[in-house]
Amino acid sequence: MLIDLISNYGLFLLKTLTVLISILLILSFAVNSKKSKSDGSLEVTNINNELVTLEENIKKNILTSKEFKKFIKHRKKNLKMLNKKLFVIDFKGNIKASEIISLRREISGIILSHKKGDEVLLRLENSGGTVHEHGLAASQLKRIKDKKIPLTICVDKVAASGGYMMACVANKIISSPFAIIGSIGVLAQVPNFNKLLKNKGVDFEQHTAGNYKRTVTMFGENTDKDREKLGEQLEDIHMLFKDFIVSQRKNVDIEKVATGEYWYGKSALDLNLVDQIMTSDEYILSMKDSFDIIHIKYKPSKTFADKFAKVSSSLSGKIFSAFSQKSYDDNIFK
Repeated sequence: MLIDLISNYGLFLLKTLTVLISILLILSFAVNSKKSKSDGSLEVTNINNELVTLEENIKKNILTSKEFKKFIKHRKKNLKMLNKKLFVIDFKGNIKASEIISLRREISGIILSHKKGDEVLLRLENSGGTVHEHGLAASQLKRIKDKKIPLTICVDKVAASGGYMMACVANKIISSPFAIIGSIGVLAQVPNFNKLLKNKGVDFEQHTAGNYKRTVTMFGENTDKDREKLGEQLEDIHMLFKDFIVSQRKNVDIEKVATGEYWYGKSALDLNLVDQIMTSDEYILSMKDSFDIIHIKYKPSKTFADKFAKVSSSLSGKIFSAFSQKSYDDNIFK
């Protein structure tokens, strides 16, 4: 009897909570639709401090008390002498290069706050995607060079196709030994369901104004003329891609590397696609005694709906867990 009462009461609570959450979500969406989205903020982290803490934790256990005090004194003296900054930003790409919004804010922040002698390090991981999105991302990086701020790009895993379009903007490209570099080519592929539709008795109509408003299509019948035009468009894009790389890295034999192939770090170095073989971690450690290393990350502000959804999810989980545990205890100990 008691167990049934507890079960019914718990079920009642869950139903009530569901209704309340639904009402509050509707209200929050209504409120947020009338408000402009906040710009978010830049999150700044001092990497030097993190490295110092890491080193101190180890030194404290392997040095004598006297040696450790001497080390701390020397370290504090060195940190005070650092008057140049190395700004570190990250870019993890996808087909649409969706981190551009964060990248442009981070770059603007650096440009507005930098001083003479400061440098920028971008840790890049990008296997390419749409032409216009990655072209914009590369243009954002070019803003750094246009302000005469030295830009180094580290590739630990991959900078291929549109990713390499971004990387080639740098004053120096550093690659890990097995990072994938290159893939300087253009790709277009689309399935065609025209025969399938005809077999099923389905007609497809497409109306355009302009001979080449649409070349190949998914549902219509593609002609040799359509395919030829698409090939011309791809060649035009490829030529723009090659010209851009040559304008940024004049020592690259573009005809040799612009084949769509990719290479691993050491081979990419031999082809002048990169300038040095090293991981980003090694590079940062090599700069810690010369620069105050600052990591910058743009954080979009969360709307009320986002915050409420997180709290609601957490609260629902706790109530469900408590109810499940109570039922389990009742079944075990009854």
